[in-house]
Amino acid sequence: MSTLATADVGTLLQLVPVQRAGLALLLAAVGLPVIGVIIVGLDIMPVRFAMMHVALFGIAVGLITGLDPMLCALVACALAGAGVAPLARTPDGLSGAMGLLMSLAIAGALLLLAVSGVNASGAFALLWGSILSVGTPDLAVLGVLAVVVPALFWWRRRDVGLLLYDRELAECSGVPVRALTAALLVLVAVAVAGAIKLTGALLVDALTLLPALAARRLGSSLKSITLWAIGIGVAVNLTGFLLALWLDWPPGPVLVLTAGAVVLAVHLISERRTTSWRAPASASLPSSH
Repeated sequence: MSTLATADVGTLLQLVPVQRAGLALLLAAVGLPVIGVIIVGLDIMPVRFAMMHVALFGIAVGLITGLDPMLCALVACALAGAGVAPLARTPDGLSGAMGLLMSLAIAGALLLLAVSGVNASGAFALLWGSILSVGTPDLAVLGVLAVVVPALFWWRRRDVGLLLYDRELAECSGVPVRALTAALLVLVAVAVAGAIKLTGALLVDALTLLPALAARRLGSSLKSITLWAIGIGVAVNLTGFLLALWLDWPPGPVLVLTAGAVVLAVHLISERRTTSWRAPASASLPSSH
């Protein structure tokens, strides 16, 4: 039975939709865990939920206008991320803005769908994802994120490290805090929207947050945490996807359970340090010049 299952997986891997799904998960594993590091570092957990609702609003707009729904979702999330950036001076201010944004976005989406008479099933399908329906535009978005996110992170790693460690210290050190925060929020928003097609809005943490949570337990600097997050993302995505194919289970939940198992296993490792992960990250910054 095991041999038969393995043979079936090999056959499935020859199908173009399955190959596209695997490539999408591999690309996602390069860029999205870095987004998770940013989310954890800036302590902006509510961003994920708000952007899921904004993506729903964008998809509703796309269904009504006849435009590509996922493109509309990406644009809506990017604009929303840039719009709330000025409110990110304190975590409380950003949390409040995200709560308001989440409420307005879902209300707007439901109203648009009700007034237009468009079948809402297509819009709400994003809650569960459709990884085997990944197309060329989705791969292009994930490919851009896989290049842009790590590149920006590495290019401005000193500024990003200072911002994640202490906003006021970063500002005093000449870091363009407002512009950098806006850029990071836009990246976070677009990344969340780009990941929705793979796991669904409800399970997007498997690609973003969970690898970062495991990585901060293993890394001792911002650079090592980021590398750990990418490595864990690649391992979790490929393992979870192959396991889902083998068991004939939905990929989204399997990816989340796989990532969650890794996080729990990593947290069984005894803590090697008592200080916050951000402090060693910033302490290593001078050597990055």
